[in-house]
Amino acid sequence: RGNWTGRLDFLLSCIGYCVGLGNVWRFPYRAYTNGGGAFLVPYFIMLAICGIPIFFMELSLGQFSSLGPLAVWKISPLFKGIGMGTILIVSLVAIYYNMIIAYVLFYLFASLTSNLPWQHCGNWWNTNLCLDHHFIKAGNTTFPINTTNTVSPSEEYWSRYVLHIQGSSGIGDPGRIRWNLCLCLLLSWTIVYLCILKGVKSSGKVVYFTATFPYLILLMLLIRGVTLEGAWKGIRFYLTPQFDHLLSSKVWIEAALQIFYSLGVGFGGLLTFASYNTFHQNIYR
Repeated sequence: RGNWTGRLDFLLSCIGYCVGLGNVWRFPYRAYTNGGGAFLVPYFIMLAICGIPIFFMELSLGQFSSLGPLAVWKISPLFKGIGMGTILIVSLVAIYYNMIIAYVLFYLFASLTSNLPWQHCGNWWNTNLCLDHHFIKAGNTTFPINTTNTVSPSEEYWSRYVLHIQGSSGIGDPGRIRWNLCLCLLLSWTIVYLCILKGVKSSGKVVYFTATFPYLILLMLLIRGVTLEGAWKGIRFYLTPQFDHLLSSKVWIEAALQIFYSLGVGFGGLLTFASYNTFHQNIYR
């Protein structure tokens, strides 16, 4: 079994593993719906009580045994089902996360034009309910229709062009195959394969980009966001603490779930990363 070529490879792998959609996408929503700034109180308490101890337990177990999430439970065959459950869960997560990457690639390729296809109406996938909001921003405009049921061009692009779900009766009626999406999905899996082709020797170098580039993008989005008109009003509205929410058990449960989701404990990733450390490495540092 190989080892990381450097301590920084392991550190960046853990950072890249923990900083993902669970933090960027899920945390703001959970905070807003569970008391705003007050949500940070149960969040940090659950982080100290549950998150960090389990985090270091997984790292320690992986480094001590130098085994993966399935083989590590040879230490106690009674808990072998935990390893099997971990493999099952992470397989399902990998399927839908790669689908999200496929959507990102789809929009990336679609954006390589001078006119973004989801910016205006008038395309073959748009309906009569499509309303170009640029007209509204331009000034006073009279519409001969009821604008209550209007749909934005970006929403119709997503539902009628990307997913092509018009006419579908539900999840049991998936419709025809979207070959352009299939190609993007194939590309996403190919990228994953190339990243792990040579084990930690290749993935350890990839994380130098994947673990640092998101922070650059987030910094750019933060600067852009705070410079928009009314940004500070939105931030105050979002972070204004509502301490009465702390009396609800649901808020504390949501905080615990967010901790587990953010740190990625229980998915086997941390255990696997640590298994490639040398036995005497100071994992705390």
